[in-house]
Formats: sequence, structure tokens, C-alpha cells
Amino acid sequence: MKLKIALFGIAKEIVGSASLDLDTPDQQSVAGLMNQLRTQYPALRELSSLAIAVNSEYAADEYQLQERDEVALIPPVSGG
Repeated sequence: MKLKIALFGIAKEIVGSASLDLDTPDQQSVAGLMNQLRTQYPALRELSSLAIAVNSEYAADEYQLQERDEVALIPPVSGG
């Protein structure tokens, strides 16, 4: 299935783009997607935490993705 992935902050820098169009297996979970992305972009493994949103709502690892879902990778933000 095809997914559109938006990347923010350091995740965007690691991938080198603000978005990705990615082919994934059918019946893919958020955890499976993250494993696929960490394999393609090993530097993502270095991030201590990374929030995943699907269709503008935070999603748990077991959430089953659907064709044309919009996924966002949101790294932790620090500031003062």
C-alpha cells in the first residue's frame, strides 16, 4: 500500500526531505512502519522518542495503517 509521510524537525533532516511517499506491505502497523523506516534510515534509531500521528491523531504502535493514510513523524521539541 502507499502511504504519504510528513517529517518534522530532526526526522526531516535525517531523511533529507519534508515528506516521503512510501510503499509498505498491506496490514502494516505503526510499529512495522517504524521498523521499515529505521531500516531505510538508520539514524532514526538514534532518536530517543518519536511521536507518530495518523490522519492528524496520535497513533499507538499496534494501529493498523490503511491505504492513503497521512502519517507524520514528530520528534521531541525542546525550547525555552
